[in-house]
Amino acid sequence: MTADLAIAWATQTERDSSDEVYQARRLDTVRIFARHLQALEPATEIPPEDVLSRRYRRIPPYPYSPDEVAALMSAAGGLRPGIRAATWRTLIGVLAVTGMRSGEACHLGHDDVDLQAGTLVIADSKFGKSRLLFLHPSTIIELRAYARVRDQMVPEPRASTFLVNSRGRPLDKYNIQHTFAALITAAGIQTPPGRRAPRLHDLRHVFAVATMLDWYRDGDNVQARLPVLSTWLGHVDPKSTYWYICKPSRNCWPWPPAGSSNSRTGGQPHD
Repeated sequence: MTADLAIAWATQTERDSSDEVYQARRLDTVRIFARHLQALEPATEIPPEDVLSRRYRRIPPYPYSPDEVAALMSAAGGLRPGIRAATWRTLIGVLAVTGMRSGEACHLGHDDVDLQAGTLVIADSKFGKSRLLFLHPSTIIELRAYARVRDQMVPEPRASTFLVNSRGRPLDKYNIQHTFAALITAAGIQTPPGRRAPRLHDLRHVFAVATMLDWYRDGDNVQARLPVLSTWLGHVDPKSTYWYICKPSRNCWPWPPAGSSNSRTGGQPHD
């Protein structure tokens, strides 16, 4: 086995991926095997360590405008059966106004949603962290409306989660991507040339950036408040939250979009 053969295998993937980080991980697997094989066959070549870059490059998220969030919720209203439409409309809305992860929304239990106190508990989420989120009154109204519809359409759910699918079971955080892709098309949202298709997770990025922009407009000390946003998003520390900030010269975020509103008030999807 030669180094050239190993590199050719690592870079010629079945899906023709051009991601060097992915290719480098494939080459790592070969490198480990080559070290073992060299003990049996001295002619075996071990691929060099610096052939492929391992530098992780985050793909820019899609910056949904308030109008696009509303279009997504409208498209969700056309799903069938009715409980599916109600659940998806609520899922998109709650992600837009809280910035929680889609998996966290799928796992929300009945006891985690306190509509009297206006709070959500994200329990034992990523990195084993738990946190408390506070809801705007308009968001509470929408969640109460969903709970009534859910209880009428699925009086005996098979799940203890707040959001349920058409069979009364929890939403699958992996399968929901297929439905969301269809909603993107139905909402008329176009994927920018050369960019990845918009994701449900991008609503989290929009929330974070919009919140910081609101702070700037209000004249707040954003650096001092960044730990608050980190805690809200469930990050380990503020360093993780810095990934949500792009320099204007990189053109990652064409914000603020026309007609933008204060995301912290819950106004985007519910007004």
